[in-house]
Amino acid sequence: QVQLVESGGGLVQAGGSLRLSCAASGSGFTIILWGWYRQAPGKQRELVATITSSTSTNYADSVKGRFTISRDNAKNTVYLQMNSLKPEDTAVYYCNARHVGINSWGQGTQVTVSA
Repeated sequence: QVQLVESGGGLVQAGGSLRLSCAASGSGFTIILWGWYRQAPGKQRELVATITSSTSTNYADSVKGRFTISRDNAKNTVYLQMNSLKPEDTAVYYCNARHVGINSWGQGTQVTVSA
């Protein structure tokens, strides 16, 4: 399995911005599908955004217009730019990478948005 290392979480006031990063170990391959998910306390993990190898993107309705997912294939890295953050965006955010024979998850990074 590919190892994923996330970074960029933290505490921010409502209306602020954060940028999450997730880097995959190894080289010689391009992740087919990257995804960001989040899990708030007491809730199920939910999809936030995905991006394919052809850079087609998909977003949860709750983040459309505020979050942007992007990828850098040369670095095997995916990003999540989060703007206009709301307290309801508070959660642990996980990246996911899918490739042939690979379905790997990051360790999670906490995002806390204060009112």
